[in-house]
Amino acid sequence: MARIFISIGSNTERDHYIRAGVLSLKQYFGEVQLSSVYESEAVGFNGDAFYNLVAAADTDLTIADCVQVLKQIEDSHGRIRGAEKFCGRTLDLDLLTYDQVVCQQPIMLPRGEITENAFVLWPMAELAPDAIHPLTSQRYAEMWQAYPKTKQKIWPVPFNWSKCN
Repeated sequence: MARIFISIGSNTERDHYIRAGVLSLKQYFGEVQLSSVYESEAVGFNGDAFYNLVAAADTDLTIADCVQVLKQIEDSHGRIRGAEKFCGRTLDLDLLTYDQVVCQQPIMLPRGEITENAFVLWPMAELAPDAIHPLTSQRYAEMWQAYPKTKQKIWPVPFNWSKCN
């Protein structure tokens, strides 16, 4: 079984799509651990603020199959393919890591967003503080501690998961 981490984001009907996305992940991967939910301003475009979090799961699927599952979940929740890269999203799911694999195909792993974006690194550091990034060889907690906090605005938000059991 491989340990995977998945970023989850939405800026359209955020509560609904975050809950729906997590429920779908549980259907495919079984037990899923979740970070807190964070709110952040849109990065790369002017748009509504996002809710973001990171999920961890164990799977026997291949990397390609994991990516396919995540795309199917996005599509089933209204994701529009071919839209601008930087635009609003009902649901955005990205495979961040797959064990300690470093690869370019079928996707680049680990995802660059881990080191670049507070909305990925902070929830990752919360969920797996002692896990080691495959390229930097640093613990995620250390990476978050060193991250320039003024680079992006992000804050934890209370989230009602009661409709998600």
